[in-house]
Amino acid sequence: MMRDTFIATTTALLDDDPRTALVLADISAESFAPARRRHPERVLNVGIREQLMASVAGGLALTGLRPYLHSYAPFAVDRAYEQLKLDLGHQDVGAVVVTIGGSYDAAAEGYTHQSPGDVALLDTLEGWTVHVPGHQDEVPAMLREAARHDDRVYVRLTEQQNTRAYPDGGPLLVLRRGGPLVVAVGPMLDPVLEATTGLDVTVAYTNRPRPLDAGGLRALTEGDVVVVEPYLAGTSAAAVGSALGGVSHRVLHLGVGRSEIRRYGTWPDHARAHGLDAPGLRASIVDFLG
Repeated sequence: MMRDTFIATTTALLDDDPRTALVLADISAESFAPARRRHPERVLNVGIREQLMASVAGGLALTGLRPYLHSYAPFAVDRAYEQLKLDLGHQDVGAVVVTIGGSYDAAAEGYTHQSPGDVALLDTLEGWTVHVPGHQDEVPAMLREAARHDDRVYVRLTEQQNTRAYPDGGPLLVLRRGGPLVVAVGPMLDPVLEATTGLDVTVAYTNRPRPLDAGGLRALTEGDVVVVEPYLAGTSAAAVGSALGGVSHRVLHLGVGRSEIRRYGTWPDHARAHGLDAPGLRASIVDFLG
C-alpha cells in the first residue's frame, strides 16, 4: 500500500535527516508513534486541526526545517487551502504535503472524504510540484528527493495502483507506440493500457503532472491527444494548451466528473460511474478518435 510506504520512508527520513519534520492532524498518528517517541521535537500532532497543521509547517520551514504534513486530501488541501496559500506560498517557504484518499478512495465515508479538485486547487497557486504515483514503489524516491530542497511539493497517494512501477515516470514515458497520443497520469495507466488494447495509439505515462513535461508532450503530439487523470476532468487543460501552443491538435480530457456520486459504494464503483474504468475509457477514446 502507498500509505505504508509513505510511513516507512518518512520514518527513515526522520531518523536519518535532522532537518526533516512531520506535522500530523491525527490521521496516521498511531503509525508514527515510534518516530514521535524518538523525535518529539520534530514529530508534531496538532489534532483535528488541518489549517493549524499547514500553519505550523510554515513556521517550521521558516526555522530551516523541512516539514512533511499529512492527512486525507480534502482536509490537507481543500480545507487548508488558505493556509497553503498564505503560510507557505506568501511566506515563500516550502513543505511536502502527502495525502491519502484521492478523489474517492474513502467512498464509504461520503463526500467529506473525497477530493477530486485537489490538484486543480493547487494549480491556482505558484510553484507546486505535483506527484501522482501509480505504484507504491514509485513513492520512496519522490519523498527522498523532496527532502533535498525547500520547494512546495504535493504527493497524492491512492489505493488504486498499477501492476508495475515506473520510478522514472516524471518526464513522459512512452510505453506503447502507435498513432494518436494517450497520456495516463499515475494510477490511470493500467486502465488506459487495457482500454487501448488493439487500438493504434501511443500510450505515455507520467507520475509528475506538475510541472508537465511540455517538451515531451510537444514531441509526441501529431494531432489528437487524450489526457486521462485520476482527478477532476480538465485539470490539466491549461498546462496542455500552453505546451501545445502553435501545434495543430484536438484534445480530450478524461477524469472525474463534476457531478457528485451520492451512492457510497467503493472506489471501483465511483471509477466506473465516472467512466474511468477500462470499458468506460475505451468507449470515450474510440468515440473521440472516430
